[in-house]
Amino acid sequence: MMRQYELVERVTGYDPGADESALNRAYVFSMKAHGSQLRESGDPYFSHPVEVAGILSEKKLDCDSIITGLLHDTVEDTVATMEDIRSLFGPNVARLVDGVTKLSQLEAMSDRAKQAENFRKLLLAMSEDIRVLLVKQADRLHNMRTLKFVRSEEKRHRIANETMDIYAPLAERIGIRDWKDELEDLSFAELNGDARTSIINRLDFLKQRGGDIVGRVSAELVERLADKGIDAEVYGREKTPFSVWRKMRRKHIGFEQLSDIMAFRVIVGTVEECYQALGIIHGQYRVVPGRFKDYISIPKPNEYRSLHTTVIGLENQRIEMQIRSREMHQVAELGVAAHWQFKQGEQTDGRQYRWLRELLEILEHAEAPEEFLENTKLEMFTDQVFCFSPKGELKELPRGATPVDFAYAVHTEIGDTCVGVKINGERAPLRTELKNGDQVEILTSKDQTPSPTWEGFVITGKARACIRRFVRSQQRDEYTKLGREIVEKAFRREGRVFEEKAVQGLLPKFSCRTIDDLCEAVGTGQYTGQDVLGTVFPETRVNENDDDKSEEQDRKNDKNEFAVPIRGLIPGMAVHLGTCCHPLPGDQIIGISSTGKGLTIHTTDCETLANFVNVPEQWVDVHWEGGAGEEGGRVGRLLVTLTNRPGALAALTSVIGRGQGNITNLKISDRSTEFFELQIDIEVSNVDQLSDIIAGLRADPAVGLVERERG
Repeated sequence: MMRQYELVERVTGYDPGADESALNRAYVFSMKAHGSQLRESGDPYFSHPVEVAGILSEKKLDCDSIITGLLHDTVEDTVATMEDIRSLFGPNVARLVDGVTKLSQLEAMSDRAKQAENFRKLLLAMSEDIRVLLVKQADRLHNMRTLKFVRSEEKRHRIANETMDIYAPLAERIGIRDWKDELEDLSFAELNGDARTSIINRLDFLKQRGGDIVGRVSAELVERLADKGIDAEVYGREKTPFSVWRKMRRKHIGFEQLSDIMAFRVIVGTVEECYQALGIIHGQYRVVPGRFKDYISIPKPNEYRSLHTTVIGLENQRIEMQIRSREMHQVAELGVAAHWQFKQGEQTDGRQYRWLRELLEILEHAEAPEEFLENTKLEMFTDQVFCFSPKGELKELPRGATPVDFAYAVHTEIGDTCVGVKINGERAPLRTELKNGDQVEILTSKDQTPSPTWEGFVITGKARACIRRFVRSQQRDEYTKLGREIVEKAFRREGRVFEEKAVQGLLPKFSCRTIDDLCEAVGTGQYTGQDVLGTVFPETRVNENDDDKSEEQDRKNDKNEFAVPIRGLIPGMAVHLGTCCHPLPGDQIIGISSTGKGLTIHTTDCETLANFVNVPEQWVDVHWEGGAGEEGGRVGRLLVTLTNRPGALAALTSVIGRGQGNITNLKISDRSTEFFELQIDIEVSNVDQLSDIIAGLRADPAVGLVERERG
């Protein structure tokens, strides 16, 4: 644990104007407040806020942030009050501590809705002062470093999942790459320790076999650049186990097919030297096509700037390089912390970040906290493409974005009235996937409204939230109109007239605020017209076993054949899941209607769809509902090539078991002296779970090839 004088010396070392007296008071105040409290590891609880303050000092944050790190748990876990903090350390520290405290109080609740509410509050707090996020990130980082001491496996998994879903992507968004890498690696160790160990062992084997390849490549690059008059520093680093795992999953490849598990940073003096170094490197080595990115000309939203390229270099190794100036390197290492000069009173407002403003827009459109959490995850998780409007305005979008996503990125009204698109001057479908450098012209019409089918292919949180908001509004209008007709018909049948004044005072009995709310409730089947009539005129109340009500209740109690509903189905049509491709919740799907057979659901990459190319009228646009796969199980089929050696089958089934998959069928389709070819049916909840199992199998040396059956 860092001592008091060590922390003060570290802070004053980079900020001579720091308030030493306040730092000393905060250290002593926190130590006395936490007193004899212990962590689950058995260490004094006070060691935690000291370590959090130390993590913040590594990023050279201002004095108020360090003090907040020391005090962040005092109000929540001790008898200290906000008034104590305010009187001893001033209003700025009190505001920061209050922001972090409110978040921590919610964080202890494991319910998904509480997690979403926690994240919503975090977003609002950091929009006012992003230092709240920095303290919270440092707090989470130290908690992850000590996660192994938490006794409950369920709690460890919940914390690791939350870290992977929220805190690691946020660390990347604010540009603090080392926090992001460590948070991911610590979460990966908890959630899939076997896969992480397997990848580390393979990386160690490659290092032993290749010797000091990092040193040799670095020395060669420095020499080549020095020959051309450029003074450069070159650092080599190995990709993290989680980044290797993620690439194996994303590209559906095995470990042996990875050829760029090392990356090199070339750091020079100026922007001009960055491009000169790029030209020298491209002139000396063969360039890998399609692997060049210029983040200097077009920086990332977190202000990251660098040139990225991949070449075939020393010993025919594929080498990934990042070329940047020393100033860019500082921003890449420290993120938002590199820009702030709080000691001079220049406080950077969190609202300067476009992505943060867009998350706030999603917050406005989302109906429930869970929907907000889902849509913000979409915003944070993906790589980006850069597209231009006809006027040259740049828009950064997630990879896989469509023109509808682009339209909503320009303005909500443009998205709502979008009717078509021209990409690079040519008309294209709205579901077209945009590519880097595309010029996108959105065509609009005042008569257009968002189509519910758009939700099946948009991928940005803002677009999805806006479409859902419109669909909800449209559905509400339809249900309200239908409900009013049902109520009026019930009144007419008894010779009565439906008068809103007579119903107004009875709304609390139906838990409704307005007449329209009541009509909507009737339209959705929560109440019947007879319920409303019987409340206004009790003498007309019929037997509780009223046929209409019983029939409605039966319909509400009926369970769909699918534990996970599919949106876009034709009412009354029989639905089947294709046995050719075994679609899972989370897959992109399409329905094929056939006379006498109903609707068959296929994955969009199913080979069987080739048989229906000439009959587009049989295609039905469908997709899984949100939250797919939380109930029940579906079968995914894998084709696996397994090494013919003792223990190989046991290794395969162990990986599937650790991924919580249930093998329902296993068939050996071919065998030789070296390999077995297997067809395995695995019961899983959704496509993400199956993808994790596939990645785990690919990381195992006993497995040669794994792929899903596609038809």
